[in-house]
Amino acid sequence: MNAVLRLGDVDKEAVIVLLARYGLQLEQVADNDSIPGSYWHEDEAGIIGLTVLARHDTPLHSILHESCHIICMDETRRAVLHTDAGGEYAEEDAVCYLQILLANLIPGFGLERMWQDMDAWGYTFRLGSAQRWFQEDADDARAWLIQHGLLTSNGDFIFQLRQ
Repeated sequence: MNAVLRLGDVDKEAVIVLLARYGLQLEQVADNDSIPGSYWHEDEAGIIGLTVLARHDTPLHSILHESCHIICMDETRRAVLHTDAGGEYAEEDAVCYLQILLANLIPGFGLERMWQDMDAWGYTFRLGSAQRWFQEDADDARAWLIQHGLLTSNGDFIFQLRQ
């Protein structure tokens, strides 16, 4: 098993379709090229406006994390978005929560693998793992997504960008 699942390990079309539901585009960068808009550089996803940039070797968790930043930020920040999503602590938690949920919409990914990949990459949570945080300590992140019109109270997705 790879340390983390990468874009080249899944059906790229499923990722494109998922992002398009939010009005986002996935732009693939040539292997070995630098990824424009990447905050972390190396193989990590980049964000510029409504575009998520990635290579074949970009981790899926990174693509979803950066996509969720775009989804969760307001229109004002999105209009000038390039590389650094910024945002507050509560929004970051919402981003992590949403990326975990969205993993279930990519065949071959899912919650369990997302939790593993987040832990392997080094996401840090008070309870020590992504799974424990999601299951035991993320009510505030879920509430944020509901409050901002990105999830229903039943946990169904609302496929739109935060206004």
